[in-house]
Amino acid sequence: MSENIQLPNQCFASTQGEINLTEIVTDWLILYFYPKDNTPGCTTQAVGFSCLKDQFDALNTTIIGVSRDSVKTHQNFTEKQALTIDLISDKDEVLCQHFDVIKEKNMYGKKVMGIERSTFIFHKGELVKEYRKVKAAGHAEIVLEDLKALQK
Repeated sequence: MSENIQLPNQCFASTQGEINLTEIVTDWLILYFYPKDNTPGCTTQAVGFSCLKDQFDALNTTIIGVSRDSVKTHQNFTEKQALTIDLISDKDEVLCQHFDVIKEKNMYGKKVMGIERSTFIFHKGELVKEYRKVKAAGHAEIVLEDLKALQK
């Protein structure tokens, strides 16, 4: 696991207004980073987490997605896909840099810097599990099963 990543104590713009990750009231927080709204993999992932939100809620868990898209783009994405999770706009890459998820990627033969799909599980503010180079399909189910195991 990464060297004890702490949640930054600052506010970020989201689909639900300003969010400070250190003030999340649930015991568990799932913070996942994805490249771009309204793209196939990112839609699969966001819809996956949204479909399982009731089960995550039952486990006292908040799920928040993060990308560099604007709040407006996030709101359109949320409405179009009927998402039930919050999305943070990290246009300045503050969270992306903090969690070291900006990586060099190969896009149609060109090297670009983009978000590497990554997920982090926090328990009462402490990082307990992380996933790097995530595959979107089935990821929400994997995280849910791991969360259940962590809570035993």
